[in-house]
Amino acid sequence: MVEERFDYIVVGAGSAGAALANRLSANPARRILLLEAGRSGHPWSLIPVGFARLIDNPAANWLYTSEPEDSTGGRRIPVPRGRLLGGSSAINGMVFVRGQAEDFDGWAQLGNRGWSYRDVLPVFRKIESYAGGEDEFRGRDGPIRVTDPDESGPLYYAIVQAGREVGLSYNADYNGASQDGIAMTQASISGGWRMSTARCYLDPARSRLNLDIRANAPTEALLFDGRRCIGVRYRRGGQVCEAKANAEVVLSAGTVASPQLLELSGIGQAERLKALGIPVIHALPGVGENLRDHYAPRMKWRVPARGLTYNDKARGMGLVWQALKFAFARTGLLSLPAAPLRAYIRTRPGLASPDAVICWIPFLSTGYRLDRESGLTVITHPLRSESLGSIHVTSADPAVAPEIRFNFLSAAIDREVTLGGMRFARRLMAAPALAGIVGEELAPGAKQEGDDDLIAWVKENAETTYHPVGTCKMGSDTMAVVDDRLCVHGIEGLRVADASIMPTLTSGNTNAPSIMIGEKAAEMIMERV
Repeated sequence: MVEERFDYIVVGAGSAGAALANRLSANPARRILLLEAGRSGHPWSLIPVGFARLIDNPAANWLYTSEPEDSTGGRRIPVPRGRLLGGSSAINGMVFVRGQAEDFDGWAQLGNRGWSYRDVLPVFRKIESYAGGEDEFRGRDGPIRVTDPDESGPLYYAIVQAGREVGLSYNADYNGASQDGIAMTQASISGGWRMSTARCYLDPARSRLNLDIRANAPTEALLFDGRRCIGVRYRRGGQVCEAKANAEVVLSAGTVASPQLLELSGIGQAERLKALGIPVIHALPGVGENLRDHYAPRMKWRVPARGLTYNDKARGMGLVWQALKFAFARTGLLSLPAAPLRAYIRTRPGLASPDAVICWIPFLSTGYRLDRESGLTVITHPLRSESLGSIHVTSADPAVAPEIRFNFLSAAIDREVTLGGMRFARRLMAAPALAGIVGEELAPGAKQEGDDDLIAWVKENAETTYHPVGTCKMGSDTMAVVDDRLCVHGIEGLRVADASIMPTLTSGNTNAPSIMIGEKAAEMIMERV
């Protein structure tokens, strides 16, 4: 067995782990090992629209699925997670959303010192390089280059105008002072290329002699000396290896794999682990609990006006034209984030901030292929889901995927906000500005009107927006897994730094907050050195 020694071992080279490894290795006196279970890269990851080719590709995606539940109409829901350096930042829709100030102030109010909006804003600014917005809120020279999509035209203008007709103002920077309103989507895309953390954090650090990046190296267990984590066991090229950490091990394997690795290593619910024959190192009941995600119906409208959607623009020779536009100008369909237009809305009066989002995709698709019929896909979901699920191992074998149970719509507020978002979307799509542009509602269809009918349709058709969080939540209550320094309760030398530590969902896409968590973890670790 090969055994090596490092100062810090980071498990997972995804959104948080790549940022963490970059910052830790900036000090040449520290030796860092970064382990990634997935491969080093994939050609489709470079092209923004490549996410459609990676979302169900086992070469780049772990292809997890949830268990069948009543809330999903007995379906297994896809849970894509990146299987590359850069993790899910290498396969996601590149939508860049920090969330609302209230999200992080809520974390602080739960007792997590140092996680208020005032605390995390400088970290968000450190992450990005963005030309718009105000200096008070936006970063200008960070690793992730953030841009607005190069999209315009009568369809976008009409939707924005329809938004104004139903009370939404245009917001040029929803990552600035306020999230409210309708806006073009900010994206981690620059020069027509995806800005993953592999590209923006790892590539600049590869030449550092003190950083060892190892892909295709799945970690199988954490190693302990009593209650102190002293290293990891991993597999590479068919060989079992051990690496010891002089200082700390940091789990950045993500919301699915971080709790899985804790449980495989004997940290979690004692009776569950004993039943699987896993020796218990430390009983910690919150491991794998508190799973949250955005459960989102995909509503659809026909667009009879010709030439406005990519169903028309990319049909036949139009697809060749789109390829040429990307090749020579880095514009068009291939350069787009997942949904280039969005609105943050309030589904009822009296709210201090938006509680739902509506996103527009300028085409209809079946799976990830464009339909022949022209139309719009309109996604809506609650921003702060309260329905709680779980992720747990069902075997002591690291190769067996864990069991994922979302328990969607179990919280009454999630059902109410889902319905409110759908009705708001219908009102906006029926606004005068879209008359003559948008035709009939194809899904769920105008005949689906009552609350019970709509919720039944959601259960049968909704998907997630691929934002799982919370399974190693931060806090001081009995179900918390890490403290506000991201140290695992009851264990020395071990932290978790990824989306799994989020106590609650942030108001929007979770990639930017995940990178922030990696950056903040690095700051916390360096404070002790």
